[in-house]
Amino acid sequence: MLKVTVEDLKKDHEISVYLTRSTEYLGRIGFTEHGKRHATMISDRAYNVLKELDYEERDCELAAIAGYIHDIGNMVNRYNHGGTGAVMAYTILLRLGLPPEEIALVVSAIGNHEEERGNAINHIASALILADKSDVHRSRVTNKDFATFEIHD
Repeated sequence: MLKVTVEDLKKDHEISVYLTRSTEYLGRIGFTEHGKRHATMISDRAYNVLKELDYEERDCELAAIAGYIHDIGNMVNRYNHGGTGAVMAYTILLRLGLPPEEIALVVSAIGNHEEERGNAINHIASALILADKSDVHRSRVTNKDFATFEIHD
């Protein structure tokens, strides 16, 4: 049985549309960039966090998968995008053929990556949270009015 990889997700049309729309919609309301650049960076960093800690290769790949799609819920709404994204990710990962054991790890990580209500409930979630919070590149900020900055600016 072939294992689904983050490279499979990068080629998936549905995911591509969701990431593009997330960036578009968040840009309209002045939030930081959450598109393919961010998704790729977080995917790579989440993978590397677990790799450096000597986790199994498949766990590293699952962290990369979670990292790549962790923000797709922003397409629906910025608030509670982790929970929304987890449900969206479930349907995508099921369609792609991930086994339930892997879906559970990835979806729970996505659902727990927001600082307002997230918890590092497993190793995938821990790697995702660390990776996500490390992307502080200035190019992400679309809001130019310092007076209206929020926690992500």
